[in-house]
Amino acid sequence: MIVELLEKVEKQKLAALPFVVYRKPKTAIIKSVFQNDAGLNYLTDFEETGFVFAPFDNEKPSILLRIDEQFETTDRSMQAKTDSLGAQLMVDDAQKNEHSKLVQKAIATIENSELKKVVLSRRLTTSCKKSPTALFQSLLETYPNAFCYWWYHPKVGTWLGATPEILWKSENKQFATMSLAGTRIFVEDQEPIWEVKELNEQAVVTDFIKKALNQKIAGLQIQEMENVRAGNLWHLRTKLSGRITAGLDSIIDALHPTPAVCGTPKGFAKEFILSNEGYHREFYTGYLGELNFKQVSARNTNRKNQENSAYKTVKSATELFVNLRCMQLKEERAFVYIGGGITEGSDPLKEWEETVAKSKTILQVLDKA
Repeated sequence: MIVELLEKVEKQKLAALPFVVYRKPKTAIIKSVFQNDAGLNYLTDFEETGFVFAPFDNEKPSILLRIDEQFETTDRSMQAKTDSLGAQLMVDDAQKNEHSKLVQKAIATIENSELKKVVLSRRLTTSCKKSPTALFQSLLETYPNAFCYWWYHPKVGTWLGATPEILWKSENKQFATMSLAGTRIFVEDQEPIWEVKELNEQAVVTDFIKKALNQKIAGLQIQEMENVRAGNLWHLRTKLSGRITAGLDSIIDALHPTPAVCGTPKGFAKEFILSNEGYHREFYTGYLGELNFKQVSARNTNRKNQENSAYKTVKSATELFVNLRCMQLKEERAFVYIGGGITEGSDPLKEWEETVAKSKTILQVLDKA
């Protein structure tokens, strides 16, 4: 039962020991990884096994939780609650003006340099007296189609989130990834109508992934672009798949950060973000997930053939998600992170309104918990 699992998690937190508890999209299985000491371990070459928590800045080290203990439970009692996007926001005029000026600066830079797109974000601070346990349960209830997590390390802090975007998924040599861009508010019984800016933005992300994977994969398959709902927001998504022919370290280095969270060209966009956003993103728009987890399955599914059922296959599986729609908890405050892509055709007021819409994904969880 989930109650028992969360009791184990709370004991781990009380002992100030690292852990992560999470549920993948569209499943009822809630998993956890416990590390039995407070050591801060870093990812070195993607040959390790553990749970990765990586920052936006790919020149900073990524944290690896060692798998000392694993627990999981299946919980089907949680029913998705209808999202009303009813979180009430007090508009911060100072932050609104500051963000609008930043967007204007980005547009001017795009018009006069090699920069084509940059993803700008802001951090919203709100009081939070709810327990992480209550917040995590609220995430599970509210976002069944997202990767929901609660991550903790005594030397780093507490993060929670619900992200719809896969960075990388692979089993042995087979992989899948996606490009995700564009944002529209969900309206019941209405399909989203996308503007040229959003369609172009999606095409840029997909093209970036194709080029990043060049000579690193074989048999690339690109599916048709589709609408995907994440909470009360619509996005555009394109799925890609194929066979891996290079090391995972070189692949992730080429992919992260993608244009969906950074911009294009990547170097110019990243430099603009680090120089102008005015705060440290830390793990927002980084990535997190299972690295080289072992999956054991029977090679024979025919119950009548018991002899062959004794043989097992072991797969090495990796599943990494982009850390969107997330919050960081510090004392009795929650830091909520939101952003959006800026191109030459962006409108500063609309970009501000998009961040407001996205912020409600997490703010309504704070309200409900």
